[in-house]
Formats: sequence, C-alpha cells, structure tokens
Amino acid sequence: MSDFLGPRFWPTWLGYGFIWCIARLPFAWQMAMGRALGLISYRFARSRRHICEVNIALCFPELSAAEQHKRVRDTFISNGIGVMEIGLAWCRNPEDFRDRVTATGLDNLVAAQAQGRGVLLVSAHFSTIEFVGSLMSLLHPFDVTYRYHKNPLFDTLMKRGRQRLYGAVIERKEVRYALRRLKEGHVVWYAADQDYGAKYSVFVDFFGIKAATITATQKFASFNNSPVIFLSHYRNPDNASYHLYFSEPLPDYPSGDEHTDARRINELIEAAIRHEPAQYIWLHRRFKSRPPGMPDLYRRKPVRPPGSADA
Repeated sequence: MSDFLGPRFWPTWLGYGFIWCIARLPFAWQMAMGRALGLISYRFARSRRHICEVNIALCFPELSAAEQHKRVRDTFISNGIGVMEIGLAWCRNPEDFRDRVTATGLDNLVAAQAQGRGVLLVSAHFSTIEFVGSLMSLLHPFDVTYRYHKNPLFDTLMKRGRQRLYGAVIERKEVRYALRRLKEGHVVWYAADQDYGAKYSVFVDFFGIKAATITATQKFASFNNSPVIFLSHYRNPDNASYHLYFSEPLPDYPSGDEHTDARRINELIEAAIRHEPAQYIWLHRRFKSRPPGMPDLYRRKPVRPPGSADA
C-alpha cells in the first residue's frame, strides 16, 4: 500500500476512512445517514439525476409525471443507503448481521452445484449488491466478477474488501479464469445488466427499449454446460433486513439463439426490478449504446431563448 501515499490518493483515503468510521455506528443511524446522503445527491448530482429521470421515463411510461418524480427521488435515497452498506460490506464482519438475512431457494443453488459443472449465478445491479454479497457469503461459498476501477487505490481497497468474503475475485476481462473456476465446479456470481457496447452485445428489449445486452452469459453457461440460476435480492421495507431469492436452474438455457437467450435474461431482470424498482441502480446509462441510426437518449435538449423561432 506504500504506492498509494502520494497527495493524489489523499481524497480516496479520506473517503475510505469516512466509510470505515461510519460502518462502526449503529445500523439504524447508518440507514438514516444513507437516506440523507441520497437526498443531498438528488439535489446536487444533476447529471446523474438527468440519467435517472430518462431511465425512469423510458421504462415506466405508465407512471404520471409526479409518480416518476417520486421514483427518481426514491432511487437516490436507496442508492444513498447503498453507499452506507458498502462500508458494512467492506469494513465489518458479516457475522454481525447474520440475523438480518433470509433466503428462498438456496437449496436450488446447492443442488445445482452438486452436479459438478459449476454454476453461473446471474443477477443485476441493485443498490444492495455489495452488502447482499457480504451476507450471501454466510450462506454459500461463491466467486464474484467485477469491473476494474480506474482509481488504482479504490480498486485495491474494493478488491481487498471482497477477497476476504469470496472464493475468487475475477476482473471481467479475465474470461479464462472465470471459465476455469466454472470447470472446477465453483459458483460464479455475475451481473448481466451493464452496457459494454455493441461489440459484445445484441440489441434486445429491456422494458420495451432496445438495449445492448451482453452475450457472455450464454457463452459462459455453454462452456461447461453449467446450470444458470437467477438471483434477486432486496432490502426489506423495514430498511433493516434483506431477502435473497435463488431461482431454479433455467431450463433449456442457453438455447443456441443469442437474441432469445439475451431477451430471456432481460425478462428476469425486469421482473426483479418491478418487485422493488427504486432499489435498482438507475443512475447508469443502461441505454448508452444504440442500434444504428437511433438517437442518443441521454442528450439534453437545447434550451431556446424566449421568442426564438425555427429556421
């Protein structure tokens, strides 16, 4: 860690120190602080708020303007709580919170792994993802994939926080390593909802919008004929406990058709989101990549001066 003592890393150290200290406070205090952080972010993080507003408007057109506004606000609150949960995940012993987690379908995961072909555990990016991962480590061993962070100190802290909990921490580009872990019979947890560009994706519906959906899920599954189980996870309404749902292994997956398989995963993610829509991380540009000829959905419309007219 001596490589990270220079001034450029001081803000990261301060932020991590803050999270470490906050993680020692009573749980209820942290949830209240997370809510406050979410409301502050909602007020000042205008770029992220715009992205969230676009996503909510696209995916929930049936909601009124007031309902969409509330969902955006609730999303920021949930994400603020999620920041507090990161401290709990990285800086606390998950045993301290064993009584806060329940699970349905864990036997599906155990039985699937017993087949000896590894298990691909597919999920999505909810604000609970870090803390739920910590809690899930109490229930069953598994590996996790992640995306390298451009801040090397943050990446190191993040990786160390996860390495103490999981069997292996696999950077998303380490495909051979992930495949080897599946072949050895391990459970590999993998979030399948990020936009990594058209090169690695097919365009299929996600909430009725064509979205770049990665095809790696079906490729991983087909390598060793590994069962695929979908994991959904939520913070309960009391903001004090969490529940995990493990599906049965997906039948006839992969089918051999990339579009069909990608759409199937998106449908599972959609259903999970509709259960607790504000807990999904709507702050990322899920529709960043667009089919050829389609407009950028996140571009802000220019503001015209009063009295101006079309040319």
